[in-house]
Amino acid sequence: MNLTVDVISDVICPWCYIGKRRLEKAIAAVDGQHDVQVHWHPFQLNPTMPKEGISRKEYRTRKFGSWERSLELDAKVVAVGESEGIYFAFDKTERTANTVDAHRLIWLANQDDCQDAVVEALFRAYFTEGQDIGNQQTLIDVTAEAGLERQAAEAMLNSDDGLDVISNGREISQRHHVDGVPFFIINNAVTLPGAQTPEIFLDAFKQVNK
Repeated sequence: MNLTVDVISDVICPWCYIGKRRLEKAIAAVDGQHDVQVHWHPFQLNPTMPKEGISRKEYRTRKFGSWERSLELDAKVVAVGESEGIYFAFDKTERTANTVDAHRLIWLANQDDCQDAVVEALFRAYFTEGQDIGNQQTLIDVTAEAGLERQAAEAMLNSDDGLDVISNGREISQRHHVDGVPFFIINNAVTLPGAQTPEIFLDAFKQVNK
């Protein structure tokens, strides 16, 4: 049976990275039984974020009330990430990025059949390597290494192409009442909010397979 998983996410959301890894484990468990297609859709955690982004320390302090509270939450994510083979290096991340351009390139990558690789590369660049994925040159370098055609990426970022992907993503989120990410839609029938365990994904696969 064919399964389609639509993932609504933001590339600066650590739980989206964790959710991706857990989904991959569930897909690996049904390998040979189902053909699973994954499509990524944009969600802006910070729709009013300045184009150049802002200091992560400033942003997190404002969001959580203190830098100490932010560090506590980071430590919890680091621990969960390690259990999934993800090594979050929040100390390397200096800026919280505006993700519009990243989402545009993720959409473009879907046309070139390298969307998953591009999403993975952006997560890794931001969370593990501390790169500024709001910077256009950084985005081009990261996505090109993941398989996206460099000239196509440059052309998109130098135009208004792909901007409608943000409004389209907003419509999908509104249709499914999404107020947080990650959010998974399986065969347009079963929805799962949050970074669920592989077992929960497998149960959802069975539901749509009945």
